[in-house]
Amino acid sequence: NDKAFNLLMDHLTLRYQNQEIDYIAGIESRGFIFGAALATRLKTRFVPIRKPGKLPYTTISEKYSLEYGVDEICIHIDAFKSSEKVTPKVLLIDDLIATGGTATAAVNLINKAGAQCIEACFIINLTFLQGDLDIKKSTPVYSVLEVL
Repeated sequence: NDKAFNLLMDHLTLRYQNQEIDYIAGIESRGFIFGAALATRLKTRFVPIRKPGKLPYTTISEKYSLEYGVDEICIHIDAFKSSEKVTPKVLLIDDLIATGGTATAAVNLINKAGAQCIEACFIINLTFLQGDLDIKKSTPVYSVLEVL
């Protein structure tokens, strides 16, 4: 729905337009949609976080536990280049947070790549699963909608 999407993007743009964000990182694959659109509006760069084997070039990875095993996400080793001697500031975005394993791994991966995750943003937070609790230990969390 174009009207709903634009309303969401207007809301997120208003929230983040005055923050110093060097990069927006989106988790595969719906995080790409929201992250790329927001990066365009904020005139900043977008970095994809993907499953193993999907990114060209050299990557670093982070493994995380699932209810039924282990999974892994990757990012380019040079995803957050900075010409200055400052730590790049990154906003992480995804559509949904449930148990939080993927998002926590993404925050860890951003920090491991030499940047600082300044906030994790989710369109929907399933709060009853408490997935945001682990993430809040390392970065603030913002959710547009919360399902109790």
